[in-house]
Amino acid sequence: MKKFFTILICKFLRFIGGLVGKGSSLPGQVALKMCPDILSRVELPEYIIAVTGSNGKTSTVEMIAHILTENGKTVAWNKEGSNQIEGVTTLVLGNSSLGGKVKKDILLIESDERFAKYTFKYIKPTHYVITNLYRDQLTRNGHPEWVFDALKDSIYPETQLILNADDPLVSLFGEGRDVIWFGADKLSSDTKELDSVYNDGAYCPKCKSPMTYTTHHYNHIGHYECTSCGYKRHDTKYTITSVDLDEGEMVIDGSNKITLALRSLYNIYNILAAYTVASIVGIDGKKIASDMSDYVMKNGRVITFEIGSRQGTMLTSKHENSISYDQSIRLACAEKNGCDVMFIVDAVSRKYFTSDVSWLWDIDFEMLKSENVHEIILSGTYYNDLAVRFEHTDIPEDKIKIIPEIEKACHYLDSDRKEYIYVITCFSDKGKFLALL
Repeated sequence: MKKFFTILICKFLRFIGGLVGKGSSLPGQVALKMCPDILSRVELPEYIIAVTGSNGKTSTVEMIAHILTENGKTVAWNKEGSNQIEGVTTLVLGNSSLGGKVKKDILLIESDERFAKYTFKYIKPTHYVITNLYRDQLTRNGHPEWVFDALKDSIYPETQLILNADDPLVSLFGEGRDVIWFGADKLSSDTKELDSVYNDGAYCPKCKSPMTYTTHHYNHIGHYECTSCGYKRHDTKYTITSVDLDEGEMVIDGSNKITLALRSLYNIYNILAAYTVASIVGIDGKKIASDMSDYVMKNGRVITFEIGSRQGTMLTSKHENSISYDQSIRLACAEKNGCDVMFIVDAVSRKYFTSDVSWLWDIDFEMLKSENVHEIILSGTYYNDLAVRFEHTDIPEDKIKIIPEIEKACHYLDSDRKEYIYVITCFSDKGKFLALL
């Protein structure tokens, strides 16, 4: 009876929350108060697929759900993005019968990397995707190695790991285990030398000796080897064999071509992770490629807009996450017809009010020297911090315009110019711009 009433209350609160546009976490929070081990009392489906990592979790999970649904599978997944234990509890109980059986073919869980060990205390994934580990919110996640230590406690011997072979720290989870590896061959866009402002792949995560790379895809993602202990990139089962960002195409496993709605190296790894999971579930590679071609994300991370007669795209990057910003900047710099780029930093963090802006110094703003970028607009409460960071680049001053008020910056962009616009900001700030359009 305790299980029955806990599920009933959770469903009721979820229904009420849905009416007001909220309720992804609170129902699960209440359920865990009523019955702390409720997740151990629920009958789960054959496939329990978890996805975690610093970046790309939400997009990867959405793409997996899209492919599986297109191929006749019923999927329970946390599309609201509530990825800690309370949100996952809401997801599971919300898709359960009152008797405690999840009524879907597949349970697909996006999990916060830091709190995954709590999420999976009672739910043990059958398959576990780890996308990447990057430097992230300093106030919350410290450093990638710290996150690694927190995440390793969520991995169980019976779980099949699905790992990004091109990330040296993620690959360390696979030591001594049978792993399904995904990654990219050497690509035409690769660089021999690191072109980032920092190097998180400088040292071997296993023995701490200097690491060598034969090719860099971006930042510390690439083909690596430690000459001291022999730790190196694994051969991959699912592989990006070529990418042409100008044409907007990628090829997986030599024959399955996918056309890209978002032409970003960052995005192709999310697609590959989704492709890998769908293949494991039993879906044909050509069908997956067809389902993913020109797929436009629904999670609001990329939003196209019009302002006056001008076209634009908003790229939502996590504040305090420099690699997320780097990938957004790369996308803007690839705009061959020319573009203006606007940065909004109006709230440093969604959760931690420290006013820490040290992460701005990890972002590779120097890429904006590109001839494709015509004007750079800095806006929001922290415009001065952005301006100081840009003073330490060699971008010409006349290319940079400071407009503190977001509304005034929006009016400035509404001009008779023809350049495409990229607005790069955080989840907490994107609505402040979009509301003015």
